[in-house]
Amino acid sequence: MMQPEILEYVVLPILIFLARIVDVTMGTIRIIFISRGLKYFAPIMGFFEILVWLLAITQIMQNLTNFINYIAYAAGFASGTFMGIILEDKIAMGYMSVSVLTKKNPTRLIEKLESSGYKTTTIDAKGNKSNVHMVFTIVKRKKIRSVVRIIKDFDPRAFYSIEDVKYMHEIHLTEAKQYAKRRRIFSMMAKRKGK
Repeated sequence: MMQPEILEYVVLPILIFLARIVDVTMGTIRIIFISRGLKYFAPIMGFFEILVWLLAITQIMQNLTNFINYIAYAAGFASGTFMGIILEDKIAMGYMSVSVLTKKNPTRLIEKLESSGYKTTTIDAKGNKSNVHMVFTIVKRKKIRSVVRIIKDFDPRAFYSIEDVKYMHEIHLTEAKQYAKRRRIFSMMAKRKGK
């Protein structure tokens, strides 16, 4: 049988600490789900997050005189925040938009990106002092380091920005061909009606 002191001053704080790690990590994942538009997963995660939080806070409220529980609660929150950041980096859900501004001719950069499987769009623009070239690409979040490495290898002085993409619609080549075929059919039908 466990001593009441060990239960109160060791086991209970450890359980509170672990509960806070779990609920704060879940909170981070819930926020990721919300930012990615996963409206059905976010409420489910929120349900379990608040359930774990209630279990932890109940133990704190029942043991208000035990200062170690407060330390365990705060340490669990801090650790859960850290774990959430690491987990978010590992999950790497969704897509990122990468915009590159360079004074150099972007042909080599475009070739390297496209040979690595990334589609690009290029615009010639005018900066404050000279002409610049803008290269845009959309990449999976987990591939972002690879793209940044390609950009830095091409032009260490290039300016680039990376932003989350919440919604994206891409017409694949087969879809585009089907769309063009339907347009031709409707166009031929309209011409026949006009005769």
